[in-house]
Amino acid sequence: MLSTIRTGVKRWITAGLGALALGGMMAAAQTTGYGEKSMGDNHGDQLPTVLGKVQVAQHLNAQLPLNAQFVDDHGANVKLGDYFDGKHPAVLAVVYYNCPMLCSEEMDGLTSALEMVHLVPGKDFQIVVMTIDPSETVGTAAAKKAFYLKRYGHPETADGWHFLTGKQPDIDAVTNAVGFGYTRVPGPDGRLTQFAHASAIEIATPQGKLAQYYLGVEYSSKDILLGLVDASGNKIGSPVANILTYCYHYDPQINKHSLIVARVVQLGGMMTVAGLGGFMFLMFRKDLKLGREQNQDRPNDEDFTRRNG
Repeated sequence: MLSTIRTGVKRWITAGLGALALGGMMAAAQTTGYGEKSMGDNHGDQLPTVLGKVQVAQHLNAQLPLNAQFVDDHGANVKLGDYFDGKHPAVLAVVYYNCPMLCSEEMDGLTSALEMVHLVPGKDFQIVVMTIDPSETVGTAAAKKAFYLKRYGHPETADGWHFLTGKQPDIDAVTNAVGFGYTRVPGPDGRLTQFAHASAIEIATPQGKLAQYYLGVEYSSKDILLGLVDASGNKIGSPVANILTYCYHYDPQINKHSLIVARVVQLGGMMTVAGLGGFMFLMFRKDLKLGREQNQDRPNDEDFTRRNG
């Protein structure tokens, strides 16, 4: 019995250490990847004031502005409604193409998830990616599309991927409908050329109503598939836990980029340690109690001599 308890404790210790190691790898994965990225000091647990405007308010069942006008990655003038035919849902990603940090992680996560979704972009659903930066060009949008289409590995689905650029009023119309809050921040040159924002993708119904939100940079292929299937039937999902992964802010005083990652990994590590400590405490108490009971039940030398003559 004692060996069983000790074995259980060892397994819990191993699992706890594994979870902490996994948390560390997740944190590293969010701060590395495609493109040049740097990690600066994160001062305290309070988010910078500028991030007070950064949010993702989940406007489930809200109608997207289908009349909003954009330019696609071919340079053609389009409307958002061109990607909603009343029959097929769409995945919407609000990013900016020259983002040096989180947007690439978001698109990497989306592309990886879609690789495991056995539906065909352009046939079963549409993928709409929109920049929040009105200064970005068609050429940049086309380059990003080529990059992620190549990574997806199915060039025949190119007609299902749409990378859009647009003017500020149309961008605002979409971000307001989605509930995507962001703000300009200084880049390395000190000018307001970059954006602080959170990471999320949305699924919309064939009529362009927001049906589901997915936050963070890693997405479950099963959840994406279920979301697409439900949205195709005009089913609106439920809100998800509003735990945000922020992009970053630039601190011109220290001339570093500071990544403001949501405290999910840290919280998970603390919960693992707390749970592991509580389990070990209870097991050791049980171990001690069992040992005392066995000592009480064990006959002493005088009892043994008396009983056996």
